Parts: sequence; C-alpha cells; structure tokens
Amino acid sequence: MKALTITEPETMAHALQDEIRRSNEARYDHRLHAVLLVAQGVKCPEVGKLLGDSTRIVQYWVNQFEREGFAGLADADHPGRPPRLGEQHMETIGKALRKTPADFGLSTNMWDGKTLSAFIKVQFNIDLGVRQSQRLFRQLGFRLREPRPIIARADPEKQAEHKKNFNEL
Repeated sequence: MKALTITEPETMAHALQDEIRRSNEARYDHRLHAVLLVAQGVKCPEVGKLLGDSTRIVQYWVNQFEREGFAGLADADHPGRPPRLGEQHMETIGKALRKTPADFGLSTNMWDGKTLSAFIKVQFNIDLGVRQSQRLFRQLGFRLREPRPIIARADPEKQAEHKKNFNEL
C-alpha cells in the first residue's frame, strides 16, 4: 500500500490545531486523545510532541483527569470581567438617546461617543471610554450620525456676503 502524505504538512498541522482550538468539543476531544495516549504508555513529552502541545500542559491534563475524571478535561468557565453597565443602565441610556443631549444639560445637540461618555459619568458615576460609548449605540440599535455643518443652517444673507462675485472679475 502506498504511504499517504499531506501537502505542506507544517502549514496543515497549524491549521488543524487552530481548528481544534475553535470549539469546546474539539478541545475536549483533543485532551481525551492526549490522556488516552498517556494511558497507553506514551510519555508526556512524546504526547506533547505528537499533538503539538507542551509537555507541561499534557501533564496538567493527566493530573486533572486523575483528580476529577472526565469533567477535569472539560473547558472551565471563563466569564471575564463583569459589565459595568447593567440592564437598568442600558434601559436608561436607550431612553436618553431618544432625546437630545441638551435635555440633560449637555452642551451639544447630537449624541456622539464623547457626549454619551459624559452622560454616563454624570448619570451613573461610571467612567466609560469614548470608544466603548460608541459601541453602545450599535448595541442599543442606534447608529451614529455625522452632525451637519453649521454652515448649512447659517443666515442666507451672511452666506451671500462670503460668496465670490463673479461679475467683478
């Protein structure tokens, strides 16, 4: 029988490892395979080399399996940092965005990230960056609009004064 080969094995190995890391089930299966190899007598450094993992992580998985069984190989919860704005905050912000910033004593006429950040600081005493404030617009179903230049609402007589007079040329 002819030996099978994979074209570009190094590239494909990295792609396969990325695919394994993509889902919880694939990572769990990967850990199962590592522990299975150790159970069959393969040393941790060899398992790590075969599967593309460090010796230390293979040892960690084996120890977890010994302590907790199959549950020790499952992904632990990684909740991350809790949100600074709760549901009540978001509801209040959503209502405020339906009004103008001037209704809340702010000096601008349109909402933007900087204005929303200032509003949140005043209302809830929470420092939220401008960029994160801009993300709130999308999360709440709003979109940022560019303010129209003031010149569009200027006095027509004053505009006429600044226009070039082609008759004089």
